[in-house]
This record gives sequence, C-alpha cells and structure tokens, in this order.
Amino acid sequence: MYMGKSARYDSNRVKLRTGEYQKPDGRYEFRYTVFGKKYSVYAKSLDELRDKETEIYSVKAANQTRFDSRTTTLNDVFGLWKELKRGLRPNTFQNYCYMYQQYVQESLGWQYIVSIKKSDVKRFFNHLADERRLKEGTIEAVQTILHQVFQIAVDDEWIEKNPSDNAVKELKRSHQMNTKKRQALSKAEQELLLSFLSQNTPNARWYPITAVLLGTGMRVGEATGLRWCDIDFEEGMINVNHTLVYYSNGNHRCKYAINDTKTPASKRLIPMTETVQKAFLMEKEMQEQVGVTCDISIDGYTDFVFINRFGGLHTQGTLNKVYKRIIRDCNDAEFLKSEEPPVLLPNFSSHNLRHPYVKHTTKIFSLRLKFFQAQPVPDALRKTRGAFLHLWKG
Repeated sequence: MYMGKSARYDSNRVKLRTGEYQKPDGRYEFRYTVFGKKYSVYAKSLDELRDKETEIYSVKAANQTRFDSRTTTLNDVFGLWKELKRGLRPNTFQNYCYMYQQYVQESLGWQYIVSIKKSDVKRFFNHLADERRLKEGTIEAVQTILHQVFQIAVDDEWIEKNPSDNAVKELKRSHQMNTKKRQALSKAEQELLLSFLSQNTPNARWYPITAVLLGTGMRVGEATGLRWCDIDFEEGMINVNHTLVYYSNGNHRCKYAINDTKTPASKRLIPMTETVQKAFLMEKEMQEQVGVTCDISIDGYTDFVFINRFGGLHTQGTLNKVYKRIIRDCNDAEFLKSEEPPVLLPNFSSHNLRHPYVKHTTKIFSLRLKFFQAQPVPDALRKTRGAFLHLWKG
C-alpha cells in the first residue's frame, strides 16, 4: 500500500476515504460505529466496498432522523434497547420488558430523554413506593432495566450522566427499607411440614417434591425440569444439568423452555439421601396408581419426574399457591390439637425450601475449611484444599 503524509492510497493508487483500509491480502475494509460499537465490512474491490458504505450511511441517516435527541422519548430509547440487547435468556428479557411496560412506559416513558433529570427519576421511584405500594424487590427490578435504557442515551452522548445512578439506594435510605432476611425452615418446621404431607390427605401428593427440594437444595426450575434419566438410583446420584423456565413470550401467552443452569458451576451431581430416594420412588408409584404419564416435550426434553394430574409440568407460581394452602391447612390442624401449638409453619415460598440444605452444607463446609486452615500447609495439603474448594463451588 502506498502512503502519503496526509492521505492514504490503495495498491492501485486510489485515494482511500476515512474508515477505508486495504488488507495485506488485497481485500478492502470499511470501519464504522453504531451506537458506540465498532463494526467492519469487507469487499474484494473498492467499488463494492463503497456500495456497502452508501447503504450503511443511508441506514445511519435514517436512525439519526428517527432518534433526534431533542424529540426522542425514554420509550424510544427503550425500543432501541430491545433491538440491541443480546445475551439475555428469553424469560429474563421478557421479564425486563414486562417491568418497563408495566411501570415506566405510561409515566416517565413519555418524557424527552434530554429533559429527564435525576430529580425526575427520584420522584418516579417515590411514586412507585408511596402510591403504587411496590415492594423493594420490584422497584429494584424496575431500576435494573431503567438504568440500562438510560445508559444507551449516555453512550450515544444524548445525555451526559445516567440520571438513575444510585436512585434506588437513596430511596431505600429515605424510606428506611430493610429487606428482611429469609430464614431457612428450622428442623422442627421441616419435620412438621413433612409429617403433615405424609398423612393420607389430598395434600399428600405434594410430599415427594417437597422432600426432594428440602433434601437436595435444588432450585425450583432444576427440580421441576428433572427427568427420570437424570436420576441414578444405583449410584444414588442426581445429575443437575438444565433448568425449566416458564415465562411470557410477549404475546400475552406463557411458555415453557429449557435453559442452562443458572451458572456453569450449577451443573453438578447431588448425592441422594434415603429420604430423597424414597420420595422419588413414591412419586413414581403415585403416578402409576392414578395412571398419569408425562405427555409433554419441551425443547426435546421429556419424561419429567414431577408432573400434574394432567401430565403437564409444575411452575414456581403453581407451587407457591400450593404451599400457601398447605401452610394454612397444616397450621389449622395444629390449632385443633392445641390452643398453643409448639411449632407452626411460617410463610415460605417454594424457593425457600432449598435454604435448609444450603445452610446445612455451608455449615459443614465452614467446619471442614477451618480444619484444613488449622493444619500445616505442605504442597499435598494445599492441593487437597484447592480441590475441596473446587468441589464446593460445583
């Protein structure tokens, strides 16, 4: 390539424009940016490259017309966020869209992006907390999507700063919001729950999945997505390798999907206790007694362990409703036995059922780690400790 002091030329001594380059192999490259991200297109000839440039410039011009910062609303930028966002699971993406459309779109969403100040965002969050009575977790979810939308405007230099920075943090301080720590069910509460479900009542069909959740620490989606082929009764192991999700697809309908586990480390083998193993066998026996079989396939996955009476799958929402009824019925039964029952079931969700297992294994891990830390650390022990930590993360 021939180079001048103030101009660049290709191998045919044709002057190259800004963004145009010729590669060592003779191909031509045009580099450009869209919404702060760098892109390149390639062509075998300079004429072909410039045809592509013309197309790119026309698209950019259309976008500039579409997104004039003076007349662009927050809703417009949200639409742009939906076009550009990648890397989210479908259910997470739809949850973000729902949060925005439900709480932002018809209020703050109509304001021009350049006119929104931090005080407007604070006022908006105060409205959600004081008038709409949203809980802290919901407000934090709204903040998550809102911050990402504003950040697009910052990156494209429509606004200088993200007006949602620290907005929820300041709201929590001013409203004295203190998230209550979720308490794991005590041993006595777990025993009461399983004892109640083991009785010959309509609630007894929920014993197996409850015993499995308590005895394995699996997330709800991991348990509801479990297949019989994931259970090795001979080795006494459960292979957790995927998760079942149920989400809105944006068309006012909900659908199931199979996703990877929450993190790569969540793919793991869980040893079965005798109680858990019996719970699986009980589930199988109960299904055989009523003649129900799994008749659903999700993304090629079928033969699920936990199914409802129609052969379909459970959702977290369904289980939460079930446990509300179980808590009520169990506590009512305890009050019939005594005016002051020694143990009652607290309010809990299906997700809370993994906490006792996690708490127990964390305690064991801490004790064993303290033992290792108290020992001299020759190379062999150091390797053992590293392996132990690696296994724990899995």
